[in-house]
Amino acid sequence: MPISDDLLEILCCPETKVPVEMLAADRVEKLNRQIAAGKVTAVGGETVQKPVQEALITTDGKTIYRIDDNIPVMLVDQGVATRQLEDW
Repeated sequence: MPISDDLLEILCCPETKVPVEMLAADRVEKLNRQIAAGKVTAVGGETVQKPVQEALITTDGKTIYRIDDNIPVMLVDQGVATRQLEDW
């Protein structure tokens, strides 16, 4: 079950308050390739190990938040800064 539009309208980055939107499927694939290569680090400093099924991205394109079991994980330390990603 995808995230409802009503929920998407109220979600935002907990740090910057920038709204979020769904990350496109092609970007999820690109992110997962970099995760598999061990090249992705969460804001908190830990290497991201688990591939992403779905994700949200801030509308300014700076931070990605994963969605686990249809629940957005809106924790700053677990966000992924896009500036580290290759060919983003």
